[in-house]
Amino acid sequence: MGVGETSYGGMLLSIFLLFALPWCFAHGLEANQSALLTVDASPQSGQKIPDTLFGIFFETDKANHEFRQVDVWVRIMEGRVGVGSGSPKFGFEAGGPNTPSNIDPWSIIGQESFIYVSTDRTSCFPRNEVALRMEVLCDNTGSVICPSDGVGIYNPGYWGMNIEQGKTYKLILYVRSLNSINISVSLTSSDGLQKLASASILADASDVSNWTRVELLLESVATNMNSRLQLTTTNKGVIWFDQVSLMPSDTYKELAITMKWILPPSFLLYRHDVLDSIEFARGSSDSKWGSVRAGMGHPEPFQLEYVAIGNEDCGKKFYKGNYMKFYYAIKAAYPDIKIISNCDGSSRPLDHPADLYDFHVYTSARNLFSMTNHFDRTSRDGPKAFVSEYAVTGSDAGTGSLLASLGEAAFLIGLERNSDVVEMASYAPLFVNTNDRRWNPDAIVFNSWQQYGTPSYWMQLFFKESSGAIFHPTKIQASFSGAALVASTITWQDPADNSKYLKIKIVNFGSDTVNLKISVSGLEAAINSLGDTTVLTSGDLMDENSFDKPNKVMINENSIRSSQPQVSYQILERRWML
Repeated sequence: MGVGETSYGGMLLSIFLLFALPWCFAHGLEANQSALLTVDASPQSGQKIPDTLFGIFFETDKANHEFRQVDVWVRIMEGRVGVGSGSPKFGFEAGGPNTPSNIDPWSIIGQESFIYVSTDRTSCFPRNEVALRMEVLCDNTGSVICPSDGVGIYNPGYWGMNIEQGKTYKLILYVRSLNSINISVSLTSSDGLQKLASASILADASDVSNWTRVELLLESVATNMNSRLQLTTTNKGVIWFDQVSLMPSDTYKELAITMKWILPPSFLLYRHDVLDSIEFARGSSDSKWGSVRAGMGHPEPFQLEYVAIGNEDCGKKFYKGNYMKFYYAIKAAYPDIKIISNCDGSSRPLDHPADLYDFHVYTSARNLFSMTNHFDRTSRDGPKAFVSEYAVTGSDAGTGSLLASLGEAAFLIGLERNSDVVEMASYAPLFVNTNDRRWNPDAIVFNSWQQYGTPSYWMQLFFKESSGAIFHPTKIQASFSGAALVASTITWQDPADNSKYLKIKIVNFGSDTVNLKISVSGLEAAINSLGDTTVLTSGDLMDENSFDKPNKVMINENSIRSSQPQVSYQILERRWML
């Protein structure tokens, strides 16, 4: 889309922009078609967008196992989560509460004649009673001599631990023994041959006769993206371990930073069981379940404001009957909590009470583009929409294409325009680990040591200032048939310095270059500067990012001029300081 003249007040600016999707629609239109984009920026026409409009969806139980995958990134080690004090720890409940059971994901270092490992129910944690029992049958002086590196156990992490040179890792574990102990704690390569970091746990029997918490810092001297944790010894005797945790000292990792860049989010969707779970989250520290939360190190209640009843269950035989039971039970105990129905209220009124309704859409790029007007026809009197899952999927999306992001951007522009009936929206899924990919596409792709954003991730950055901004009526009049243009305009104030901005976002889902004149009326303040022009672009509609080329499709800030070479396949925003 070429931009010819942009006028506001008495000022005139010439800029040039281009959006094109050559194979999505029929050809035959003349090149350099023209259109007029008008914006009414007067205060009386503005509509405040909800502070909660754009957030993030982080699911614990569905296709991508997102909670497990991100937990892997931060905590490194693989194992069952246990209940203890301090930082998160991992127990030995992989085989369930019965003992003896398997010790997955741990494995033994040494021959069976040197070591015997099992589980028993002797842990000091009442809610996670299973501990690991390691009986060492060799030593350095007796009839059975241990190998020089000792015997013990190791944990490989999820698909290997990413250990980096110069970084420090905190190990926390609980140990018990009737004998004195000399345990070597090591971070090694996956085969145990390269030693990256090591420390020792030395204690007399009297010091570890009861469960004892041990904390060590391990500083790595090298980098290995496929490492493991080892606990070894050459001392004969029985040692019990429980709640072993290994965490990088800088736990605010790149994934959290990448996620924060998106919006920043105004809401986050984790799923809960009904009243007990709500009490666990919101109850006082002296309530039954609130005391459990407090005992885990979080005495203050969490800010739980929404509860969705079910997930894609509307239409099932018993859903509405069960929904009503949950609705009234929750409202009786927590009248301020907003209840979300699974039934779609965008096309017709709901036949049951709800504060919001859950709307999911996974479809092609063309279909999602056409849904930019979906909520135009929604009743303004009913509950508001929670668009908790949206994405372009299928052949249009691949594992995250530019084409997918264009359809999604047009859909979000429609949500901005209808934010009086749409309260929240979130892309799904958010994360995928390439070692456990079960769904395509995803916003953020990672493995144990690297990550990148898909085009859909970068697309969402165009909307990061939208929540809480003022939406202004925006119209496009085209001089030709078949125009496929959508646009939105907001004004927003930067909290950092109180600067005020006017921002226009435009998507052309058509097949030809369009010369666009932009006219803005009703501004209370004059334009102080031209600001930035931001584009999302690449050479082909199906271009994707990858670990090898993480920035093949990403947003760029350009100074747009009429002589700039035409660049295909873009989402664009133009920003002016007021």
